Amino acid sequence: MMNTQPYTVLNNEIQMPLLGLGVYDMYEAEAKAAVLKALEVGYRLIDTAAAYKNEVEIGSAIRESCIARHEIFVTTKVANPDQGYDNTMRAFDTSMQKLNIDHIDLYLVHWPVKGKRKDTWKALEKLYADRRVRAIGVANYLIPFLYELETYANIQPVVNQIEFTPWLFVKDVMAFCKEKNIQLQSYSPITRGKKFGDERVQQLCKKYDKTPAQIILRWNIEHGVSTIPKSSNPLRIEENFNIFDFTLSKEDVALIDSFNENFRICEDPMDMW
Repeated sequence: MMNTQPYTVLNNEIQMPLLGLGVYDMYEAEAKAAVLKALEVGYRLIDTAAAYKNEVEIGSAIRESCIARHEIFVTTKVANPDQGYDNTMRAFDTSMQKLNIDHIDLYLVHWPVKGKRKDTWKALEKLYADRRVRAIGVANYLIPFLYELETYANIQPVVNQIEFTPWLFVKDVMAFCKEKNIQLQSYSPITRGKKFGDERVQQLCKKYDKTPAQIILRWNIEHGVSTIPKSSNPLRIEENFNIFDFTLSKEDVALIDSFNENFRICEDPMDMW
């Protein structure tokens, strides 16, 4: 099952797949099996984090797969307790050791921790300048954090990973990132299934002969938003990847845009402001 998937060119000119596998809340054998299955299906972006405590298993799966390392885009993130300049540098070394792969493609600030944001970003800039990582970015940065970042960043983030769904359509962040050439990436894109029963989604499923997850993920792609749905279920991993054989009409994209109700699955980053 090797559908052709789109790539995006990041602002430092490296390529990244628009669709990836998220591995939050997966441990040990489950995490390893999910990554192996995803790579077999055709995923080429794997998103982990130090906080997920599965970097060892993710790295093991990547090494054991039959996929050339340069074809797989690997993201990990500095955990909140490890932020600050020196701590971040050490945390990166630890992630490298646990993943046990020759390079990390993208290193993100996981959350905008108050009092640590500038020093943490400066550490990421150092890692990038020293060519220890191919790209650097942020996660959970809403507009105030992005404006603040501009006041001290010498290197612009290539990615901003946030919670982004039809029911949390953060249009201002999407517009800001497009203007600044920062690739927006969505986590928890399918609301952990909590909105699959929405009658409007069900009607779209009938129209396109697709599942709720496929409709929502395709909506992300139509907006040029990278998305990293999490699943360890082999059938769901396949289902989530099978979104490149159809497109949503402009009218249906606009309809889905109208679903916003500020519905969050995860914490509100503004609580850290």
